[in-house]
Amino acid sequence: MGNETQFPIAKDGFRFIVIGAVLTAISNLFFGIEATAFFGLATFFCVWFFRDPRRDVPKGDKLIVSPADGTVVEIVKFYEDKFIEGPALRVSIFLNVFNVHINRMPVEAEVVGVFYNRGCFLAANVPKASLENEQNKLFLKTPWGKKVIVIQIAGLIARRIVCWTQEGAKMNCGERFGLIRFGSRVDLIIPAGTALRVSKGDSVVGGETILGELR
Repeated sequence: MGNETQFPIAKDGFRFIVIGAVLTAISNLFFGIEATAFFGLATFFCVWFFRDPRRDVPKGDKLIVSPADGTVVEIVKFYEDKFIEGPALRVSIFLNVFNVHINRMPVEAEVVGVFYNRGCFLAANVPKASLENEQNKLFLKTPWGKKVIVIQIAGLIARRIVCWTQEGAKMNCGERFGLIRFGSRVDLIIPAGTALRVSKGDSVVGGETILGELR
């Protein structure tokens, strides 16, 4: 994918925006300026939250791009025994309510598994959220055989994980695959030999920031 075109609002946000606009109009007719201002601001927030800007996806067969906008809050080495089956790195990205919440594919890959797990709703910026929170895992296999995992994780406020892809889908790097409503976290698990280009505390842009390169 290179330059892309897309409606600037995610489709999952339309009903929230419409409801907010209707409540704003009703408030303007019957309940006065304070209620109108409240629902008007809520509607504006929904438009802002569900924005879906165009992204220029870097080109390169083995590049890994960020799956989400946000801040890198953790980079951990561990042994992944369910899919990668070997030493791995977990790069955790925290999305606050002001970040774009569209999730994007970090690599060109086939989706070989989608696994949803119920869990807690801890604050998404704490380390144990990766283990205990409600989450949706995508197991990905690249055309050159490398395995990657992307995990959408619910947070304290985020209570709805949305995934638009399914097992068997073949997707491009940077392509949209879902979102998490109202604050969240996305974990990326990659082979330990990956050459990382980011550090803890870095701000990243989904579909644009290069996180590393598969070897």
